Amino acid sequence: MNQDSELSGNADRSDTRPILIIPYMWIGDFVRNHTVVRVLKERWPNRPVDLLTTSLCAPLVDYMPGVREGVVWDLPRGRLAIARQFRLAKLLRERNYGTALVLPRTWKAAIAPALAGIPERVGFVGEFRFGLINRWRWGEKKLPRFIDKNAALAQPNGAPLPPEWPVPQLRVPVEEIASWRQANGLSAGAAVALAPGSVGVSKRWTYYPEAARLLVERGLEVWVVGGPAEKGLAQEIVAAGGPGVRDLTGTDLRNGVLAMAAAGVAISNDSGLMHIAAALGTPTMGIFGPTSPYLWAPLNGLAATVVQDREVLSCQPCQSTICKMNDHRCMRNIAASEVVKIAERVLGEAGARVTS
Repeated sequence: MNQDSELSGNADRSDTRPILIIPYMWIGDFVRNHTVVRVLKERWPNRPVDLLTTSLCAPLVDYMPGVREGVVWDLPRGRLAIARQFRLAKLLRERNYGTALVLPRTWKAAIAPALAGIPERVGFVGEFRFGLINRWRWGEKKLPRFIDKNAALAQPNGAPLPPEWPVPQLRVPVEEIASWRQANGLSAGAAVALAPGSVGVSKRWTYYPEAARLLVERGLEVWVVGGPAEKGLAQEIVAAGGPGVRDLTGTDLRNGVLAMAAAGVAISNDSGLMHIAAALGTPTMGIFGPTSPYLWAPLNGLAATVVQDREVLSCQPCQSTICKMNDHRCMRNIAASEVVKIAERVLGEAGARVTS
């Protein structure tokens, strides 16, 4: 078998061997993996596609069209855990995968597919993975965006990037949303979902409490969505907004998916929940400060991309997790009243689309 026999443009579309994607496990990146799934399904309609997933991200798989199954396996981030790698390899071998796409460039991500003897192990050159990856790809640094790097691995080797990638999709049954509302004692009206968390404090807009108060004053129901790390932020927002604000933070990501699916509009930092909301088709406002919307906004498109325009900041975007200028003006220059005004417009436009 030559280097590109299976991943060439003339690959056999009747092939039925399953494909495994080894993705990045941050929530937002995991959602963007669905673009890779869609590219693979266009190339090989008859080949099942599975995703390796952590327990945290596993609920997302249930709502991804075209994914056969999620292989749930938690590996520690800070160490090799070789015994767990061998057990994972045994599980993968039993599933008879024909191809594994190893999206992360790390040595660790390629161990289990190699130990499992998966015939094709596709990935970019990185961290001296010779022997672990056997279908090398080059030129990663020339690809502009994270999604370009990942989805290119699902294309024939050397193929040019398409003008547009297929966008990620998450589909939640309406019955499940209705049951979730009822279980949480929520009305059927349009609500604004706030996602105040993010990985890295510099990406966090700090005026969510004031925005919640203004939204409630306008008669809107407000939900605060996030994980356990956002519990303190949620309490501050509830205290500012009063009884019209519900704290829906918790440990189960499925709860966050359902909240974003049920919301009339989502307001989010550059975070995993922003990508979830956009992939669900919920009108989503992304607040960007230190990160570039071109590089990190969802492919789905946003109802509004909120970036400060009060002044030109030479440090923006810095892509840093902590503000090195110690003033955080890229976020502080975005007023709560401005965000609320945009949210009202987005809600009005969403209502017009529904009734037209």
